[in-house]
Amino acid sequence: MSSVTSAGTAVRPLRKDAERNRALILGAAREVYAAQGLDAGFDEIARAAGVGVGTVYRRFPERGDLVEALFEQEIDAVVARVEQAAADPDPWRGLGDFLRWGAEAQAADRGLAQVLAAAGRGHERVAAGRDRLRPAVEALVRHAQQAGVLRDDVTEVDLGIALAMISQLGDAGSSDLRDRYVTLVLDGLAVRRDGPTPLPPAQPSEDDLACVVAPARRHR
Repeated sequence: MSSVTSAGTAVRPLRKDAERNRALILGAAREVYAAQGLDAGFDEIARAAGVGVGTVYRRFPERGDLVEALFEQEIDAVVARVEQAAADPDPWRGLGDFLRWGAEAQAADRGLAQVLAAAGRGHERVAAGRDRLRPAVEALVRHAQQAGVLRDDVTEVDLGIALAMISQLGDAGSSDLRDRYVTLVLDGLAVRRDGPTPLPPAQPSEDDLACVVAPARRHR
């Protein structure tokens, strides 16, 4: 039986083998993009999925089609997390919890980090999710500023840049290292503090510095 789109156009359901291939491609793409970012090629995704690269292109003719299929719900989840943080009765706790969660979420999924940071990734639904994200972060910032705990000159873009940099540090198991820099950022964002917040014991290495510097050089 055919389904009908919002525009009234009948859509023929996929055959079982096509549905299986689509699921394999999406699962493989999620893993590949999480590890390598969105510049990974369709050939790598096809190899990980165990299908031909032509099958990937038939299901997703453009990279944006695949990005849209993967990340629409993930962006919605990020927006929900920001809204939850903004609703925290303790604005400083809400801000800190979001920064720690955001650093870990982006470190675990390089593709998600790129989708959140840059326009032009995906199509209309991903763009719509990104458009909802910015005012949600603005509300989080405003909530903390109105409570007198966050500097008045901080913007939502400052938080995005901080998260993008911190998430580059270490691997998926390096949460203590990332938390060190979230702590430093929070101390810099605070209006008042009695003294420096003790840092987590994890120490950065020169390799960690290279992880941050290399992406910056590629985008010059």
